[in-house]
Amino acid sequence: MSIREDYLKIRRGIPDHVEIVLAAKMKGADEIDEALAAGAGIIGENYVQEAEKMHEQLGEKAGEVKWHFIGTLQKNKINKALKIFDCIQTVDSAGLADEINKRARVMQKKVAVYIEVNIGSEYTKSGVEPDHDIIEKLARHIAGLDCLKLEGLMTMGPRVGDPEKVRPFFRKIKKYYEQLKMEGIPNTDLKCLSMGMSNSYKIAIEEGANMVRLGTVVFGTRSCETKLAAEGGKENRIERR
Repeated sequence: MSIREDYLKIRRGIPDHVEIVLAAKMKGADEIDEALAAGAGIIGENYVQEAEKMHEQLGEKAGEVKWHFIGTLQKNKINKALKIFDCIQTVDSAGLADEINKRARVMQKKVAVYIEVNIGSEYTKSGVEPDHDIIEKLARHIAGLDCLKLEGLMTMGPRVGDPEKVRPFFRKIKKYYEQLKMEGIPNTDLKCLSMGMSNSYKIAIEEGANMVRLGTVVFGTRSCETKLAAEGGKENRIERR
């Protein structure tokens, strides 16, 4: 099937309230454009440099969709990121939040952010520890920053062959999400739980996700991705999809 057909099939198969973020890493503008023509409205990028290139290639269409950063944001790339992204899903420290806020203030821009939670406590992945007190502390810190708006939590979940094994982790972060909402922290608008990728999005939705990040299931596997996946120690290059 074509990218358009794959996207429409997926869109029809999930609830209307669940948003799809197109994981655009290593994709061409023509592929993204085909998904956008099918109705996709959010582009997710892992790397600022790739996002800049994609943004330029899409031309006017780039301004018609939302852009979410879903990778590890280096502080020296924040200024460039803020020129493109409407939301940064991977805030995992007060220090990073402060730096984003400082640059956003200069640009007079309000930025939506999510707290990334390392739900599996994996040392190879970023994100705060899966502990309510830690998550709440960071949430309250972000709430005190004038140019950031906390809108949700994000997690990847352990990368395992059987997606059913990720279910307990998704269930756990859903609990943290609901607990955080109950805190009623001022200056926050907790409305997004971003979890689930191509191999696990169905289970993520069953466990409460209202945003999923999809790449391979929409675009198929390209040869360069297959090579990366086969090389030892490089799974972190493709794990956010």
